[in-house]
Amino acid sequence: MAKGKGKVLAVNKKANFDYAIEETIEAGIVLEGTEIKSIRNGKVQLRDAFVLIRNNEAWISNMHVSPYEQGNRYNHDPVRSRKLLMHRKQIATLIGQTKEKGTAIVPLKMYIKDGFAKVLIGVGKGKKLYDKRADLKKKEANREMARALKDKQNY
Repeated sequence: MAKGKGKVLAVNKKANFDYAIEETIEAGIVLEGTEIKSIRNGKVQLRDAFVLIRNNEAWISNMHVSPYEQGNRYNHDPVRSRKLLMHRKQIATLIGQTKEKGTAIVPLKMYIKDGFAKVLIGVGKGKKLYDKRADLKKKEANREMARALKDKQNY
């Protein structure tokens, strides 16, 4: 199965708006107890999440996984840092890329692939306000063209 394919559970739309994504990497994620059940139910949020490199290991922080309803005392901390499973070479390239000023590593998407939870992380540079405005104008222009074509086809 291709990278980024599978049953998509969460998408970080804000990441593509705030960052110009240059490269994507698929990573596994270390989960505890009832977290996978909660994730499979779609109770995960990536909006404010980010990736840090500590001691040559990749960690995802601020990813919110809601407690599982039937988990009672075995539930987990919803916003704990979780370790990402990646090859050493991938982590080394991430370290090299983040040395540049303005570069960040953000999660783009979470999905289930072959029964395992995977996170698609992207390396990107932060966009300036004028870049965001230009993207919004471009998006609006595309919508207008699509509407005009649709109206023309209906007649």
